[in-house]
Amino acid sequence: MKILLAVDGSAYTKKMLAYLTTHDETFSAHNEFTLFTVQSPLPPRARAAVGKEIADGYHADEAQKVTAPVVKFLQRHGITPTVVHKVGQAGESIAKAAAAGKFDLVMMGSHGHSALGNLVMGSVATQVLAHCTVPVLLVR
Repeated sequence: MKILLAVDGSAYTKKMLAYLTTHDETFSAHNEFTLFTVQSPLPPRARAAVGKEIADGYHADEAQKVTAPVVKFLQRHGITPTVVHKVGQAGESIAKAAAAGKFDLVMMGSHGHSALGNLVMGSVATQVLAHCTVPVLLVR
């Protein structure tokens, strides 16, 4: 099974990883795992001021800060994931990557906001559920 692990470095990512590694019967190392993180784009004026090369380096560094501890954790559990990072809107980017990569499942942590909270604040999980054609497992 191809599994896309959407990670952001939050406590909710840690809960999702704990769930993943404690359910070996379903999420064994025999699956194909891809870590996916999305960085918010820099404002256009800031990007223009620093230039494409520096902006791209900044996004790569920020993605590395999120994914490096996750890779280390998964490797201790016998899982060697592929790592992918994008710049853009998180919910939409995750849904597009899941479809384009022909993944069987998207796993991600969720804050578990109420429906009213999602209307007011928005939610990456809500956006993924709205746009994703692949099954999504939210871990709270």
